[in-house]
Amino acid sequence: MFKFALSVAIALCMLSSVAAEEFPTFQEFPLPIGPDAREPSLYATQDGRLLMSWTEPSEDNFAVKVASLKDGIWSEPRAVTTSPDIFVNWADFPSVAEFADGTMIVHWLQRSANSAYAYDVRIALSRDDGESWSTPIAPHHDGTKAQHGFVTLMPLEDEVVAVWLDGRADDGDLLEAGAVVGSMQLRASVISSDGSMTPNTAIDFSTCSCCQTAAAIAGDALLVVYRDRSEAEIRDISLVRLQDGLWSAPVSVHDDNWELSGCPVNGPSIAGHDDRVVVAWFTGADNVPAVKFAFSSDAGNSFGNAFRIDHGQPVGRVDTLMLDDGSALISWVEWKETDEILMVCRAIPEGCIESFELAVNSAGSSINFPQMAATPEGIYIAWTHPLPDGSDTIRMLKWSSRS
Repeated sequence: MFKFALSVAIALCMLSSVAAEEFPTFQEFPLPIGPDAREPSLYATQDGRLLMSWTEPSEDNFAVKVASLKDGIWSEPRAVTTSPDIFVNWADFPSVAEFADGTMIVHWLQRSANSAYAYDVRIALSRDDGESWSTPIAPHHDGTKAQHGFVTLMPLEDEVVAVWLDGRADDGDLLEAGAVVGSMQLRASVISSDGSMTPNTAIDFSTCSCCQTAAAIAGDALLVVYRDRSEAEIRDISLVRLQDGLWSAPVSVHDDNWELSGCPVNGPSIAGHDDRVVVAWFTGADNVPAVKFAFSSDAGNSFGNAFRIDHGQPVGRVDTLMLDDGSALISWVEWKETDEILMVCRAIPEGCIESFELAVNSAGSSINFPQMAATPEGIYIAWTHPLPDGSDTIRMLKWSSRS
């Protein structure tokens, strides 16, 4: 912890001492990827490594791959699974995490029928740094040919909590008390490193249908944020907590009162450190697109004022990273004329101290959902980057005191 705190303190000193045009203390970092790699997900382990998962073509199939970074060196990429039935989507993509005992856990999505959005969650475990993987398991067992996705894997003590959006309510025969026919649900299951898991639980019976979920640890609870959906089609950000084995009722992070009849495919992000929490999100309330954030000083029980940080043309697609000094990094995507710009802001509870442009995309397709993580070796941000020939690659920048 001391080494990490020192690394972040040095990085913050660097950040506060440079002007915007000098900001490239974020430097390009090499990756162990193949052609047309896309949709990275990052996870910082307890022992200081960085894990990355992604997808890339493999002959006539797609492969879900992982690699770990330690002391500036990537491990050999390992294929978790390879199949023509992997559901490859720009917004709903695989992720990686690690149990306290070092067991690696990866999720991906597998098609269950020919329907465009009929797919299931699949999870595999590895006890040997990705050299071999367990038989895939599913956290849901409803058997419906519906959407199951937008998964968050969050280690909690010796287990991993899996949270996902679940479309089983499309089948009226599977309705539980309180469920609504056709509504997307937020569900969760707790997984052990031996592959066993608890029965899945419905946390919210009516949520937005295709926005990412996110989770963080704060105080002695696990916090999950997601885009909710009311009967009046208000799609603001809600928070639930898992504490002492029980899920709380949803509470609103901030009342934007965004009324929308469809899904914006633009989920929130949350980060925590001790009792301090930050949540960032996109909203289009009052027909004004905006990226906002709010801090909590009491482990997410209440939030302070919400601040807008975009520059007027936000796409959204936020990510957050809490730093040891109590400030946070928030990333988002913004339009600048015809280009997509990857932005990052250093924020405190009173607002954004300063923001910077990290990357520009002038291609026809998008950089999608950038991801951040911090290890003792630095802070990393990775994203899908379109190439002029129409293919994709993954770019990563590293920010640290080291060259």
